[in-house]
Amino acid sequence: MIASHKAVFLDRDGVINRERGEHTWKLDDFEVLPDVSGAIADLKELGYLCVVISNQSGIGLGLYTHADVEVLHRYLHHHLHQHGTRLDAIYYCPHHPSGGRCLCRKPGSLLLERAIARFGIDAAGSVMVGDRDRDLEAARAVGVRGVLVAANSSLRSALTSVAIL
Repeated sequence: MIASHKAVFLDRDGVINRERGEHTWKLDDFEVLPDVSGAIADLKELGYLCVVISNQSGIGLGLYTHADVEVLHRYLHHHLHQHGTRLDAIYYCPHHPSGGRCLCRKPGSLLLERAIARFGIDAAGSVMVGDRDRDLEAARAVGVRGVLVAANSSLRSALTSVAIL
């Protein structure tokens, strides 16, 4: 299959929802940042796939479960739907580094590789927006351009600064 789709990969905590400086797994603590819905809607209108790639090490630590993460992700999907847009997929790594090195935890690139293969994504024409160096390392490993943003900053501004929006 020829890679033909462009994608914007998005880290979750700090890019999609407010980074609180601690694990976010309770719905009461999950705050979608103000311009995320509009920025994703604009990306979709431009033909980009939008895929979240997130480390959720609290599962590996036993702080919360896959079911807790799925509650947040269902809420996120609902929130975006209410604003007339959607994500194409959410991939997350449940492992904590104390359990050993895994390939799916960023800076590992397995989750990006899975999305690229599943959707036929053109890595060179795609971007990963993250608030940590490990997000950019994962992107670089698969040939995706990385965009480093300050946690909780404007997604729209970040995408405008790199001429995506």
